[in-house]
Amino acid sequence: MPKINALRAHSRALTKAQKLSAAGVAALGCCALAVTAVPSEAQSPVHAAPVASAPVELGNQPAKQIKASVTDQLAASSLKAEAIAAKQKAAAETAVKKAAPQQAVAQPQQRTVQQAASRSAERPQVQQAAPAPKSYSNNLDGWIRESLDIMKQKGIPGSYNGLYRNIMRESSGNPMAINNWDVNAQNGIPSKGLLQVIPPTFNAYHVEGTSWNIYDPVANITAACNYAAHRYGSMDNVNSAY
Repeated sequence: MPKINALRAHSRALTKAQKLSAAGVAALGCCALAVTAVPSEAQSPVHAAPVASAPVELGNQPAKQIKASVTDQLAASSLKAEAIAAKQKAAAETAVKKAAPQQAVAQPQQRTVQQAASRSAERPQVQQAAPAPKSYSNNLDGWIRESLDIMKQKGIPGSYNGLYRNIMRESSGNPMAINNWDVNAQNGIPSKGLLQVIPPTFNAYHVEGTSWNIYDPVANITAACNYAAHRYGSMDNVNSAY
């Protein structure tokens, strides 16, 4: 009992200010208990409320502007790369177009050369045979024609009709004819052959490549025509004994 009385005396001894302070602490504790007792669902509206975010700034530029600048730079680089690629492609196509005509010309020429070489290899090399010597009939017509060919080579004038006409008058076309009655015969040098040539005249006007036999028809005709060309200009100009 003495102790209880002492406590009461001490309690009465608290000042008014101390009592007010104690009351305030008690009130705050009640408020704290009330807040913690609110269900978690009551707090969700507070967290769900939208919060306006201020634009983040890097240095002095907003992040959106930096992103746009980087995008523009990448796009410009891409366009530049595409332009360079297009220019290179155009240059390559131009070079191909310039080379195409040359190739188009070179390829046919190359094919032509190859085809010619192939044909040349396939075909055996055939040596051209020398032309066969011209043949003449062994009669007056053949003798005159052969004589005319030789005269042409030697530049001796004369025609078929001129030769034929004089032959028929002198020997009647007999290559073995001989004149034993004229002045020449009396002098020991009778006329002989188709055109009745004396031996000295035959020897003097003999045409190279023919026989030295005065009775040979071709040799006799060409020697007589050579003599008539020098004496009368041509056998065609002879119309009598010469």
